[in-house]
Amino acid sequence: MPTGDELGELRKVARVVLLDPQDRILLLHGHEPEDPSDDWWFTPGGGVEGDETREEAALREVAEETGITEVELGPVLWRRTCSFPFAGRRWDQDEWYFLGRTTQTATEATGLTELERRSVAGARWWTCRELARAHETVYPTRLAELLLRLLDEGPPARPETLDTEIV
Repeated sequence: MPTGDELGELRKVARVVLLDPQDRILLLHGHEPEDPSDDWWFTPGGGVEGDETREEAALREVAEETGITEVELGPVLWRRTCSFPFAGRRWDQDEWYFLGRTTQTATEATGLTELERRSVAGARWWTCRELARAHETVYPTRLAELLLRLLDEGPPARPETLDTEIV
């Protein structure tokens, strides 16, 4: 696993595995700002700002990206280090994935940054079965398998470290 030195300074990121009462997961549809055909699905979340905690960042990001403000935030499920090119630069991140539950399923992305407005095409609730059958690119890799285990076994006793992903 690369060290922080190999990847440079890691951006602290909080992501949310947001589930509705039917255990569907909310994913955002993203793409390269200049190339909408280079697309993928991903969980809501983003970088920690200022002195906020990862929990505060998780809730803020969900509200900004989806308009959903009624979230019961649970434990950290997974942690992963990743590095990927996006919008002309490399992003090196230390991501924590929190479990989130909501009954609020209507989405409206009202708080997107300028870059997000150019690169987020919408949101969709997915069943575990739909996710397992999807041919689209989804991050983190193995999300369908991870979600199935979460729904079958409940949250892990302590956060699971996922494989480092370098794209």
